[in-house]
Amino acid sequence: MTSPADPHAGGGAVEQQRKLKLLAVTSCPTGIAHTYMAAEKLQQAADAAGIDMKVETQGSIGAENVLTDNDVKDADGVIIAADTDVDRSRFAGKRLLAVGVSEGISHPEQLLERVRTAPVHGGSGGGAAQGAAVSGGKDRGAAYKALMNGVSFMIPFVVVGGLLIAVSLAIGGHATPDGIQIPKDTFWFNVNALGTLGFKLMLPIFSGYIAYALGDRPALVPGMIGGFLAADASIYGSDANAGFLGAIVTGFLAGYLVIAIRKVKVPKAVQPIMPIIVVPIVSTLAVGLAFIYILGGPISWVFTHLTDFLGGMTGSSAVLLGALIGLMIAFDMGGPVNKTAFLFAVGLIGTNNAVMGMAAAAIPVMPLGQGLATLIRRKLYSDAEREAGIAALFMGCFGISEGAIPFAAARPAQVIPANMLGGAVAGAIAGLAGVEDSVPHGGPIVAVFGAISGLAMFVVAMAAGTVVTALTTNALIGVSNRRAAAKQAATESGKGAGAPEPALVGAAPAVSAESAPEAHATATVASASASASLQAAAAGSTAAGAAEAEAEAGAESDGGAPEVLSGYLTARTVKVRLDAQDKEAAIRELAGLAAGTGKVADAEELVQTALRREEQGTTGLGEEIAIPHAKTDAVTAPVVAFARSSEGIEWGSLDGTKAKLVFMIAVPEAAAGDEHLRILALLSRKLMDTDFRARLQAAPDEAAILEVLAEVQ
Repeated sequence: MTSPADPHAGGGAVEQQRKLKLLAVTSCPTGIAHTYMAAEKLQQAADAAGIDMKVETQGSIGAENVLTDNDVKDADGVIIAADTDVDRSRFAGKRLLAVGVSEGISHPEQLLERVRTAPVHGGSGGGAAQGAAVSGGKDRGAAYKALMNGVSFMIPFVVVGGLLIAVSLAIGGHATPDGIQIPKDTFWFNVNALGTLGFKLMLPIFSGYIAYALGDRPALVPGMIGGFLAADASIYGSDANAGFLGAIVTGFLAGYLVIAIRKVKVPKAVQPIMPIIVVPIVSTLAVGLAFIYILGGPISWVFTHLTDFLGGMTGSSAVLLGALIGLMIAFDMGGPVNKTAFLFAVGLIGTNNAVMGMAAAAIPVMPLGQGLATLIRRKLYSDAEREAGIAALFMGCFGISEGAIPFAAARPAQVIPANMLGGAVAGAIAGLAGVEDSVPHGGPIVAVFGAISGLAMFVVAMAAGTVVTALTTNALIGVSNRRAAAKQAATESGKGAGAPEPALVGAAPAVSAESAPEAHATATVASASASASLQAAAAGSTAAGAAEAEAEAGAESDGGAPEVLSGYLTARTVKVRLDAQDKEAAIRELAGLAAGTGKVADAEELVQTALRREEQGTTGLGEEIAIPHAKTDAVTAPVVAFARSSEGIEWGSLDGTKAKLVFMIAVPEAAAGDEHLRILALLSRKLMDTDFRARLQAAPDEAAILEVLAEVQ
């Protein structure tokens, strides 16, 4: 391997003189199983190849085995196996290979070879754009990571702003001819103002952090100012702003512009002020003036001509006009197309309230539909998205369509068409039924204030549009995931490396940006009813536990049984052979083992919590391993159960293997933080050891199993 300080020098002699030293960083969005699996696989491969390696894990517990300055100084190369942004500036001057975390699990040996010829990192920043230049494998694209970075920072502003507005309207609002108003100088008026401020910051934050992910800190200012321009149309003389689509444009424009400016060669005397003065000012002027003079005109043109077009439609079919109004309302949620339809409907209040009725029915469909989608198929969504879905449902009830923006920003190709279809259905039904709205607002809240004529059909229109949006969203996401999975499989098979190990599913669901999040959506989750009731399982396991307790007592008298996982796993919670034939029955049987310890207050609730976790994403890790887990106050103290299945149980693992080694982790809510993750991390790492798994499979009885498991530390 060549010396990082001299990448063009011959490296054969150097390699012979000293042992190769490599560093690695592993991380996944959830920071649990994949992070530690990749670390263990890389370490095993390095040990087998005689390479000195140190691996830093950036998991939910925090960074562990942190790389020091001396580590980096002495290293010959660095591997980053991560699906999150990892700071790469500390690796300047080192060969750097960046891939997805699943590559670290599936092909560690290949990574050790590829890093030898990887490009030398320039150290110009730690953003995703830099990472794209040095990646080699299934690393997420820079654009995708930047978009998701913006979405993750935007979500709190959408949720907080939307909920404050919704609560203030519900408690302090009154229906007036100008819409739902809150009297000035009241408490709820001030609460509403705070929520409005949160919404005003939403697009600048979104745009700014897209730019930041691409161009690092110098891109933050132009990105945020561009976002303000997308949110405030008055600056460029339009009646409608550019909305979240405009914010996406300004974010990417600012980020890539900063990258381009930083590539310009400047005198050394100017270099110190480039990142803090020159780059931000030049990029801000370029983005801002481009938006005002280039994008502002077309936005105004779209608004004017769409208004004229709608004016010509007023005498046509009410169903057709309603569908068109609904399509436009749902398209960009606050952008020029949405504003055109809304202001057109508002302008007809008093002369043709039916048009406002069409708009009012379509307005809540997007947030209600996206929120419902997260409830129908939870495993398609990350924890953050499911939480945003609950908030979106609440905002939809108050006619706040912006609640759907995080979903549309993250998956525009799937969410926007689904929103438009649902909006069109709602608008068409409202138009067909002659629903009327006398105030310039929409959603169920206007019905509460008595502003709707034709209430029953108004509710039907909203419900139909919501269901259509939810079902279409999930269907399109499912299609996209299957295509992505097929493409990934084709890529793997085209490498000519036989049958490579697939990306393993972690013990927690991915967020919207795992290296293979689509695989979670397509994984088969088998959940059939248990053939035996929980009571029978618990009773049987209790009886078995009594016998095991005697054996354990005998073992202790002979010198004491080994402590396993801090004492959470004992002879009482180990079973040599599972009787269960399916996933749910296995979970119930393991819960019965846990109940035999006296640490389970409600065995049924423990089972249901574990099953709900399975609905979010399979806990089958592959390699014939499954680790179902539950955080619930149904247990009074942490407990771990283990059992083997000779035939294997279908667990939905991506590698197609049936689970033969099944662990169940149960912890109370109060202790669910680091303890839960610590146990998962320990098991995930150790179970990547092929010899350890073989010995665990071959252990003849509970005592021998405990002896093997005592190695998990």
